[in-house]
Amino acid sequence: MADLTLPDPVTRHDTGHASRPRHRTRSVTPLGEKLIEWTLLACGLVSIFTTLGILAVLLVEAVGFFDEVSLADFFGDTQWTPLFADKHFGIWPLISGTFLTTAIATLVAVPFGLLAAIYLSEFAPARARRILKPALEVLAGVPTIVYGYFALVVVTPLLQQVFPGLAGFNALSAGLVMGIMIIPMVSSLSEDALHAVPMSLREASWGLGAARLTTIFKVVLPAAMSGIVASIILAVSRAIGETMIVAIAAGQQPRLTLDPSVPVETMTSYIVQVSMGDTPTGTIEYRTIFAVGVTLFAMTLVMNVLSRRFVKRFRYGGTR
Repeated sequence: MADLTLPDPVTRHDTGHASRPRHRTRSVTPLGEKLIEWTLLACGLVSIFTTLGILAVLLVEAVGFFDEVSLADFFGDTQWTPLFADKHFGIWPLISGTFLTTAIATLVAVPFGLLAAIYLSEFAPARARRILKPALEVLAGVPTIVYGYFALVVVTPLLQQVFPGLAGFNALSAGLVMGIMIIPMVSSLSEDALHAVPMSLREASWGLGAARLTTIFKVVLPAAMSGIVASIILAVSRAIGETMIVAIAAGQQPRLTLDPSVPVETMTSYIVQVSMGDTPTGTIEYRTIFAVGVTLFAMTLVMNVLSRRFVKRFRYGGTR
């Protein structure tokens, strides 16, 4: 019997058709993989060593400060007058000013930013979302010193018409404008978290008869809570570290108060005041800025640690 086996179409050359070369993927050589790995490691270590360097500088100068000022005076006194003849080194007036302006900014940014994120994610058409979201994020690109003068020249006179006893420098106007500044941070990150929620969760809720608002507040928001909390914490950290708005609009009078209508001084604005160059280097007055910096660093670190635990509870459904 004749052999009816057909020739391999890939290896045949007598049919008049040229064989097609197979595509081959280039594999990275071991040396190239090692180079990429070392580059990524170096990029990761840059941030670590930068943080350690900043912390080392703060600690070295802060140790010199605490050699002359005890921790009992630093945390037990309620007056902060290191630049006066009668010196007091109680940090609480600066902490209260920082807390007051940050609280006002948070009360402004969280509801407005979260509502804007809900609209952009759940109600806005695709075209409106493409236009409104970048327009909202433009606020984050405005220099903070512009916000500071806006608070001093525009917001404070408007507030004085409503509250006649409001001082020219006050925590209220600084906190309000600072809240406007961090709205894009809350809205943009929260909108990304809401947009990442699978559509199947919404459809399941609608299939059970839930209304649109019920689905948003009972299904979508809890599912995106870890991202929303992360955006709020990032915005609060930004408000704590803000300098120019509070330095221009809030005043430079350290006082232990929660009254937003009077001048206050925050930790960052005090650092700016002493860093202007009028205080001799190496003096106790100069070293106060490093003690304040260490305190601010510790506050931010504690807040970030607590926030990570808080986000994990939402992310893993409270199992951790």
